[in-house]
Amino acid sequence: MVPVPVLPTTLGSLTLENPFILASGPPTASADQIRHAFSLGWGGAVIKTITPDGMVIEDVSPRFAAWKDQESHLLGFENIELLSKKSVSYWLDEIPQIRKEFPEKILIASIMAGMDPKEWQHLASQVAFAGVQAIELNFSCPHGMPERGLGAAIGGDADLVRTLTGYVRDAISIPLIVKLTPNVTDIVPIAQAAVEGGADMISAINTVQSLMGVDIETFEPAPSVAGYSTYGGYSGPGVKPIGLRVVSQVARSTNVPVIGIGGVSSFEDATEYLLVGASAVQVCTAVMWGGAGIIREMLAGLSGYLQRKGYRSPDEIRGKALPHLTSHESLDRKNRLIPVIDVKTCKICGQCVISCRDGGYQALILTREGVILDPDRCDTCSLCSLVCPTGSIRMKLSQP
Repeated sequence: MVPVPVLPTTLGSLTLENPFILASGPPTASADQIRHAFSLGWGGAVIKTITPDGMVIEDVSPRFAAWKDQESHLLGFENIELLSKKSVSYWLDEIPQIRKEFPEKILIASIMAGMDPKEWQHLASQVAFAGVQAIELNFSCPHGMPERGLGAAIGGDADLVRTLTGYVRDAISIPLIVKLTPNVTDIVPIAQAAVEGGADMISAINTVQSLMGVDIETFEPAPSVAGYSTYGGYSGPGVKPIGLRVVSQVARSTNVPVIGIGGVSSFEDATEYLLVGASAVQVCTAVMWGGAGIIREMLAGLSGYLQRKGYRSPDEIRGKALPHLTSHESLDRKNRLIPVIDVKTCKICGQCVISCRDGGYQALILTREGVILDPDRCDTCSLCSLVCPTGSIRMKLSQP
């Protein structure tokens, strides 16, 4: 009998009661939002990025745009929202109160300052003294702040990342996290620079710079602010493949814990991040879309998954997928999977035939009795199995 798994998770020198952390963003914009999330079961929260009081933060309206399917399920989300509009003193008052009310939770402060390293040191020292258990450096915001030489403008420069991380490291003793931007050519040297500067952990990714869409009647990009827009940060389910790629690369190239971010909407998403090397995950967009109560299903789902697989904690599955990642040149060219069509469930819609004809190898034939495969033409690419709306085509190992 496999013991019921417990979800406490090791995150460097910290221990989370579970691996789910609210990411810095709208769901952590106020202390009451954090309290509400903690009461529901979140293991930790990252306060929406705190800035020095002299830094002007003024948002536009509207500042969100969404890409949805025909049933209004979220595919991708864009925001051009800036950082916390709460004063430093507000958070210095609230941090110790939250810690007192929820001593078992992990509270992390995200911070951003100007180009003067002393500003970063002073702000970090303030929030550390107030009682947060870790600090996350926002070197990754893709909109608004890069125009001021901050955010992703810092995160794209390895030397700046190393230098500013080092200044903050000298000022505090609590764990230091650097949040990376995916909007770079190669994430590895940036992550390594953060570690060289003294980062204890890496969190990745922040949002992907994007342009959500254009109204083809008015020609206005979304979100339209009095007829104009700008490039924003893309999040939600559509960015998960990018997040998984970055987290796996950072996990393989550094020796510090990684916090996975990007498109986590379910326990399955979180599990994928853990399997590619993350120690914990952060969630933002899914909470904005479905509420902080989604944590209940995430906790139940992860616990059930671990029990079914015979693991006792999330720590035990960390990085399990990494040995299965290799170079393209090293992939097996001899192993071939061929499509097998289930005639009982096939609706004879012809979608697979059309896709194979126009995007594949013309190996499928549509008849009144069903779809027939021409094995001599099939190149085993798997396109047909992916476009099949009923899941009637499965790829199975070809017999020699």
